Amino acid sequence: MARDEQLKERWDLVVEKLSRQFADGDTLDLDSIIYLIGVQELGQIHREYKKDHKLDLMHIAICKLLEPYGFYEFDFVDDDGWPHYKVKEQLPFLKAGEQSVLMKEAIVNYFVEMEFID
Repeated sequence: MARDEQLKERWDLVVEKLSRQFADGDTLDLDSIIYLIGVQELGQIHREYKKDHKLDLMHIAICKLLEPYGFYEFDFVDDDGWPHYKVKEQLPFLKAGEQSVLMKEAIVNYFVEMEFID
């Protein structure tokens, strides 16, 4: 199976499973999945977040997702339990479609590593 086909199949599986679990069957979009990963990484699941914290959660997720690609490195956890990352390498300029593919690939890899999907 071609790499792109495998990515699409795995992405669809991630979306299906997460949508079933967290969105009552509505289809989650990329940003929603990134947000869920941020909540997972923070570990404070049963809490309500204000808008600015939601953006911080998405930032945590993006750092975690792009860490294996060498763009970020985990630095420390602050007194409130929030993880912090430092930039190791600037992200290259990517077109919107390329950004989407990179994030979907990173999300699929994250969930494979977490054994959420095969």
